[in-house]
Amino acid sequence: WVAGDSGARAIVCENGLQREKIEQVRDELPELAHVVGIEPGGGETTLEELRSRGREGDRAELSARQDRIDPGDAYTIIYTSGTTGPPKGVLLTHANAMSVGEIVEKLQIVEPGEVTYLYLPLAHVFALITQLAITDQGATIVYFGRNTKQILPEIAETHPTYVPSVPRIFEKLYAVATGMVERAGEEDRKRFRQAIEVGMQVRMLRRAGQPVPPELEQAFERADGEIFQRVRQLFGGQLRFAISGAAPIAPEILRFFYASGVPVLEGWGMTESMGIGTVGTLEHFKFGTVGRAVPGVEVQIAPDGEILMRGPHIFREYWRNPEATAETLVDGWLHTGDLGELDEEGYLRITGRKKDIIITAGGKNLTPANLENDLKRSRFISQAVMYGDRRPYPVALITLDPEEIGPWAKEKGLPEDLATLADNQVVHDMIHAELDRANSNYAQVEQIKKFAILDHDLSVETGELTPSLKVKRNVIYERYADLFDSLY
Repeated sequence: WVAGDSGARAIVCENGLQREKIEQVRDELPELAHVVGIEPGGGETTLEELRSRGREGDRAELSARQDRIDPGDAYTIIYTSGTTGPPKGVLLTHANAMSVGEIVEKLQIVEPGEVTYLYLPLAHVFALITQLAITDQGATIVYFGRNTKQILPEIAETHPTYVPSVPRIFEKLYAVATGMVERAGEEDRKRFRQAIEVGMQVRMLRRAGQPVPPELEQAFERADGEIFQRVRQLFGGQLRFAISGAAPIAPEILRFFYASGVPVLEGWGMTESMGIGTVGTLEHFKFGTVGRAVPGVEVQIAPDGEILMRGPHIFREYWRNPEATAETLVDGWLHTGDLGELDEEGYLRITGRKKDIIITAGGKNLTPANLENDLKRSRFISQAVMYGDRRPYPVALITLDPEEIGPWAKEKGLPEDLATLADNQVVHDMIHAELDRANSNYAQVEQIKKFAILDHDLSVETGELTPSLKVKRNVIYERYADLFDSLY
């Protein structure tokens, strides 16, 4: 889809396997003229041949081409992940890229000589702006080694000062950090909760420049020695702060990390805004919000609750899609499709997405992300997808976290494979208890009444998650329509 819609003249393939995929659809790509291979057999032209042609090229012609580039010209086209429909090509300009570099520098997100651990899909706009900013600032990038089981060892080995990522990595680290406590007795869990409150109180007092009472300081030192130091070591011991973006994250997780001395702050943006819009900083943040508008950017709320954004970072157009461009860009304002609220200090809280809103048969509007995220706070639940548009009540599709449910099942003497566990009554009862916990935060009409456990986890490979690990609702709703129907 992307190769054809973009009208790409050249494609770079890593190896012969990737080249085969291109050759299978070559007849559908009339504008494609060059296939370049990184490894032998990857393309009609090798990478070294391409480099050689570049070295031998006419320097005057190269300079002339550079001189013709305008700040408003296309810098890149990034395709949206298509969570609710076909992907659209977002045309971002050189001016957009430059504006983000200036914003990052003003906010001092990275400093020269610092180390960033990058666990993001490199085709995603969040990864793109991170790499641009870090290169511009003269800092170091450590790339994820492609094995999710090695994330913790890689972070511990490289001692990053900054970690930008999606919520899933922080949710996993939270599960690791709190897993031992969850298996402990009620008294230990109570002391753990008290330690988090002490950590929050002390760090907020210090942030405000206020004195810490001696008794509170002593309690903090005990908590730091028993809990917080271990949490900091999970991040390598040198982390200045982290930013979570691309999807919501539970405030409880953010409070835990902040109490431990690992500030994980939220940012918000989208491909159409070069990945940036608002962000929490070490000086200015509120848990439960995605921060305030970054320098040079305006954010306002439309009468229907939609978040609008304007600034030098806003995309130029959807590639070859003027109708979608006209719908999204109105009088210079980007209509983001997200719903939100601005408080009196300018902090933005995301309340949902317009296209995700579920309207029950009784006319009740539900925002699925809220309850879904509460469910995912359980270490046993990997994904939760609410369903119920024009239905009498909401239901959910739940997937088990393979790294957490396996050891738990072994302790219980149960089989460890997901397919078997999905049908196991003991597992069903345990997940039901987790659902009851999450449901207790909501009104009766908003609560999930029934659920089904899928026999596998959602993944990018199955086409059920985007590269930034967001659920493709349209795919899930269509693929598991019969399963959802069976819950009514």
